Amino acid sequence: MDFEMITGYMPGLIGRITELHALYYSKNWNFGEYFEIKVATELSEFIANYNQGKDRIYSILIDDKIEGSISINGSTENRHIAHLRWFITSNKLRGKGAGNYLMNEAMKFCEQNKYNHAYLWTFQGLASARHLYEKYGFNLTEERTGEQWGSVVTEQRFDAEIRLSERA
Repeated sequence: MDFEMITGYMPGLIGRITELHALYYSKNWNFGEYFEIKVATELSEFIANYNQGKDRIYSILIDDKIEGSISINGSTENRHIAHLRWFITSNKLRGKGAGNYLMNEAMKFCEQNKYNHAYLWTFQGLASARHLYEKYGFNLTEERTGEQWGSVVTEQRFDAEIRLSERA
């Protein structure tokens, strides 16, 4: 599948990434407006404070439309720690290696910027995403019942030491 990868902001990015999350999680997990508002608000804050030296957002475009994305937030974390966020692919890309491509780019960015640790929050039940996280060295470090997604789920934190060159 032919696609273009862009880095950083482009017009419509906040809305499209929010839309991808809202539609997927509404359909598959019954998440509602709370979740959509949370994604839109936090992603907007990330873009408003985007630091090219510490942060990265990668988006995959097909026919000039964002169909997948991943972000690394390093600005709001302690030194050498990165927060992986807003990882999503559309139905057009699911199962075609795009998620692996995005994870690889994100982890390369972490290594190049000398982050030695990355973490992410997700929830139990996202098997394909978990497989990718584990492939890139993330391990489940915390699990608890919570509502940060707008519904009661088993929240999971995954942590990784950054050693991309060992996975080459």
